[in-house]
Amino acid sequence: MKILVPVDGSSYTKRMLAYLAAHDEWLGDAHQYTVLHVVPAVPPRAAAVLDKEVLKGYYQDESEKVLKTLRTFFKKQNIQAEFVSKVGAAGEVIAATAEKGDFDLLILGSHGQSALRNLVLGSVATKVMANCSKPVLLIR
Repeated sequence: MKILVPVDGSSYTKRMLAYLAAHDEWLGDAHQYTVLHVVPAVPPRAAAVLDKEVLKGYYQDESEKVLKTLRTFFKKQNIQAEFVSKVGAAGEVIAATAEKGDFDLLILGSHGQSALRNLVLGSVATKVMANCSKPVLLIR
């Protein structure tokens, strides 16, 4: 199974990874994992005055802060994974990546906002589910 694992480095990501590690059916060579981290884009007006190499370095550094720990986790679990970093609005980028990459499943950590807060603010998980036709497994 081809699985997309979007991560943000939060405690919810860690909880989701703990779930994966605790359930043998998610481990092993039967699955192909792609770990995705989405860095929010610098506002266009600010990006316009920055050197492109500086901006690219910023995006790489921000993503590496999250992915470094996750590489260690996957290595300890003896799981092969591809690590990908993209820039943009997380919910939209995750959904587009899932569709274009022809993934069988997305596994997301969720913090379980209340219905009212979710209505007002929205959430990455809600945006992913609204914009993606692929199955999503939410881990709380």
